[in-house]
Amino acid sequence: MSFSSNSSGGPMSEINVTPLVDVMLVLLIIFMVTAPMVQAGLRVDLPNAEAPALPTTETKLRVTIGHEDAANLASPITIWIGQDRTTLERLTEQLRANAIVQRDHEAYVQADESIPYGIVVRVLAAMRTAGVERLGIVTDPLSSQ
Repeated sequence: MSFSSNSSGGPMSEINVTPLVDVMLVLLIIFMVTAPMVQAGLRVDLPNAEAPALPTTETKLRVTIGHEDAANLASPITIWIGQDRTTLERLTEQLRANAIVQRDHEAYVQADESIPYGIVVRVLAAMRTAGVERLGIVTDPLSSQ
């Protein structure tokens, strides 16, 4: 209980915000540490191949093709440009408006291995039409057995 030095003798009407600030700073630190670990988007089962490693910089644009529900291969196919969901019909116009594509003319495709080849080809064609000159395909490295 806090004591007041005022002459009225009543309770203090000020709120002590120090514990609130402490809790908020701890929450801020937790979110700052965990945010880079959380990658929103689609879970895809990449095909295995012997290929050089993908550049790990965050400035590379990835177009992801996968099933809406990774456990259900009959679920609809979804396409993501980085963190943004799109459709095959809108892919070209969204890539044309993308600053990374305009700057680098480079993008990477990561597709679930259960996606039909025809859809992957249509996505690659849309990317070429949008001005992507250098295409990379993301794979999982072969495990040494």
